[in-house]
Amino acid sequence: MTTARLVRHQFRYDLRGFLRNRQARVATLALPVIFLVLFVGVFHDYSVREHGARVASSSFYVPGVISLGIVSASFATLVVAVTVQRESGVLKRRRATPVPAWVLIAGRTLTSIAVALALAAVLIALARAAFGVHVRAAALPAVALTVVLGSATFSCLGYALTTAIASADAAQPIVQAVLLPLYLISGVFIPSPTLPGWLARVARVFPVEHLADGVRHAFDPATHGLAIPWGDLLVLAAWAVAGFRIAVRRFSWMPSTATG
Repeated sequence: MTTARLVRHQFRYDLRGFLRNRQARVATLALPVIFLVLFVGVFHDYSVREHGARVASSSFYVPGVISLGIVSASFATLVVAVTVQRESGVLKRRRATPVPAWVLIAGRTLTSIAVALALAAVLIALARAAFGVHVRAAALPAVALTVVLGSATFSCLGYALTTAIASADAAQPIVQAVLLPLYLISGVFIPSPTLPGWLARVARVFPVEHLADGVRHAFDPATHGLAIPWGDLLVLAAWAVAGFRIAVRRFSWMPSTATG
């Protein structure tokens, strides 16, 4: 099989597995919808200061929840699933097939991108219908581009993180330990201007804030034209390349008990 056919086959396999997994669908698709309704519903009468201007809290939280959904679909779920597959011997059995590690990573990344795009579309439609929050039609390509690159970035980083996790039981706690602090300092739930300066500078190093800022840029009423956040996309691309290289170089088919 050609490289393109291998990746396409792996993508169809992973996507079919996701669609057949009811728990994965609920955790990935339903929870962001619940967060959106809770945050926008509770704080709809408030406004927040973002980049020197006051904006409605709904316009702040909708992009934040979209970013959370992308990270959840492309990183959190992936890390746990891949670690479990490795430790249970699934990857060891798949080693007998003519599929290199990078094809597995590419196929799962395409699946994460497809799920993230669908999730973003659902959340944007719900935000417009229920809360009157909308994004300009001209800025929709920018949202799609940010979602695609953000999902690819966190998929690669998810595979990279699995190489440092020694057991399936440790996967979920490590994911939470990584993500919760980043959510809090990266403008997903708390506006960045309310953070101390040094903490805001730390957040700018990591990709979560750039994903959230990239999505939020399209919702900003002060933006015009295509509203493509080139600076944020560049940072996401750099993290994607670094994550992919680590993931491919350190990828392991064998359970840690067998290799350690």
